[in-house]
Amino acid sequence: MTRDPGQIEIFTAPADVASALATLFVEEARRAIAERGRFAVSLAGGTTPKAAYALLAGLPAARALDWRAIEIFFGDERCVAPDDEQSNYRMARLAFFDAVGVPARQVHRMRGEEDPPRAALAYRDDLVATLGPQPRFDLVLLGVGPDGHTASLFPGGDPFADDAALVRAVYAPTQGQWRLTLTPRVLNGARTIAFTVEGAGKAAMLKTVREGSYEPSRYPAQSIAPHDGRLLWLVDRAAAGV
Repeated sequence: MTRDPGQIEIFTAPADVASALATLFVEEARRAIAERGRFAVSLAGGTTPKAAYALLAGLPAARALDWRAIEIFFGDERCVAPDDEQSNYRMARLAFFDAVGVPARQVHRMRGEEDPPRAALAYRDDLVATLGPQPRFDLVLLGVGPDGHTASLFPGGDPFADDAALVRAVYAPTQGQWRLTLTPRVLNGARTIAFTVEGAGKAAMLKTVREGSYEPSRYPAQSIAPHDGRLLWLVDRAAAGV
C-alpha cells in the first residue's frame, strides 16, 4: 500500500529536537485557542518530551498561554501510582505542570493505580465527556521504541484491536507490566501528530517505520497515519542517519 511517511525535520542534537517540540506545542496551542477557543493535547513520555516539557516551564510564551483553555491528556501510562517514578503523569507534573501553574482540572491523567480494564473505561469516559464522541486532539506527541512500538501499542498484537474502545488496557510481556493506551482511532484523528526520535540506535527502526513494508503488527508505529491532519517527525542527525 502507498503511505505518506509525513514530513521529517532533522536537527543537530537531541536538545534541538526538544526545543523544536516545545516551540511546536506553543504554536499549536496559540492557533487552536485563537481558532476554536481550546487546545487539546495528548502528551508522551520519554527523554525528549521530558526535556521539551522542562523547556516549556521556562518559556515566557508558554507561561503566557491561557492554561484554562488547554485540555491535557496522555497517550499512554504505566499501571503505577501517580507518584511512582515510572509514571508519565509524575514526569510531566514535575517537568512543567507545577512550574507553569496548570490548573489541576485541566489535566486528565490515566489512573494507573486502578484495575487496568476499569481504568481504561474511565479514561474513555473522560475523553468523550471532554472532547466528544469522536475526540479530536489538536496535537498528539509520540515516540518510537527500538522495537517499533509507540504509545503502549507493542509488537506481536494487532494495534487496531478494540480500536473503537478508544482506550485499551494492554499487557506488555517484555516489560512484565500492564499499561493503558489510546488506540489508533483516537491518535489518528489529531490535527497534528509529532513523533520525536533521537539516537543512532533508532536509525534503522525510524527508516523501517517510515519507508519499510507496511506491517503494523510488527511495527505498531506504522499504524499512525492521521486521517485529516499532518504527520511530523522531529529527529536528530543520528536517528536520521546523516
